Amino acid sequence: MLNLFKEYIQNNLPFLQKSKILIAISGGLDSVVLTHLCHQLKLNISLVHCNFNLRGNESDGDEEFVLSLAEDWDLEVFVDSFDTETYANENKLSTQMAARELRYNWFTELAEQLHFNYVLTAHHADDNLETFLINSLRGTGLDGLLGIPEVNNIFVRPLLPFSREDILDYATANNLKWRDDSSNASTKYLRNKLRHDVVPFLKEINPQLLQSLSKTQNHLQDSKIIIEDSMARIQKKVVSIEEDNILIDIKKVQKLSDPKVYLYELLKDFGFTEWDDVAGILNGQSGKLIQSRSHRLIRDRKHLIVTELPSESNFESIQINDENDIVVLPMGNLSFEEVNKISTKGLSSIYVDKDLLKYPLTVRKWEKGDYFYPFGMTGKKKLSKFFKDEKWSLPQKEEALLLVSNDNKIIWIINSRMDDRFKLTNNTNQILKISFQNET
Repeated sequence: MLNLFKEYIQNNLPFLQKSKILIAISGGLDSVVLTHLCHQLKLNISLVHCNFNLRGNESDGDEEFVLSLAEDWDLEVFVDSFDTETYANENKLSTQMAARELRYNWFTELAEQLHFNYVLTAHHADDNLETFLINSLRGTGLDGLLGIPEVNNIFVRPLLPFSREDILDYATANNLKWRDDSSNASTKYLRNKLRHDVVPFLKEINPQLLQSLSKTQNHLQDSKIIIEDSMARIQKKVVSIEEDNILIDIKKVQKLSDPKVYLYELLKDFGFTEWDDVAGILNGQSGKLIQSRSHRLIRDRKHLIVTELPSESNFESIQINDENDIVVLPMGNLSFEEVNKISTKGLSSIYVDKDLLKYPLTVRKWEKGDYFYPFGMTGKKKLSKFFKDEKWSLPQKEEALLLVSNDNKIIWIINSRMDDRFKLTNNTNQILKISFQNET
């Protein structure tokens, strides 16, 4: 296997030969064999081990084993300990998903801080088969059927061409020692049930099962390339970017042969899972919203808007005194300048009667019940009604900031409409120009 592994690295992953590498090692058979193979090839490797504290003394034993192995083979090793169950509860994750998130986040952070080029994991052909079966049972899309990617950013799986049997034979022939995880014997987890009960039966039916799967996934990968080419053309027609939001033209999507399928391809990277609801939003009411763990999909009048979930941190109100010339806001700068005459007009600048202002002024978020007197109109209007009439989207309303006088009168919906009560008149003595400049 060593010669086959060496040949595979040279032909398919040659970049590993000149890279600084972390190997994720649990102490189990697969990761010990991967470490031994890379060590034999004299690759520039260090080890990284996670103690998830899920199996008591057994977890601590794995850590001690990895430390001893690193010492025997004269390898640098990094170890961290996690309170996995607490993390799972706080983030509403299964224990397995919590452990996965913790290790991949730490591996990425460690690689960035210490300038490792790649992180190797010991996934092999049987793992890939199990992943294929799990994703099939869950009703995955094409990406799920492609299985475990060999290279995914900094993560590389050089054992994917090799079976569990190949790995065991190599370990036995080289008198390697490893740790057995007792949880792997339990069939309460779907992956273990497939490993112990289903896969052996499938291999009995087809002894060349792993080779057949590899061929199937190669065909699926070819199909994916065709789909991606087609989606690139469709995306240019139906998708636009406005600030940090993704806008999908509803009418253009509805004219496609199968809108649900195209929506899936357009939105699959944003974590949405309820695809019937996603398809239904095309014909839903304006304002309807679907949320994933990371993004929102909002049905506006003409577009579906994809935005990141808003930050939980609240905007802190900012006070402005008479002597302030420039005020820095999260999204740009607000400037104040006394002038003799009006020189430019537009949404980004207003001219007000300075004598009507009561200091300190405040920049704040809009609140339910806020109202103002729109410039050029008679009478007052609630901001919620103004936003509706102006057809502001939900993200636009969430980001709206107000400039407010100390008597709580709204001077300006910044970068939009000013209040008529502060307009210039024949009696105006001091003209104040207030301008907003977006952050570049």
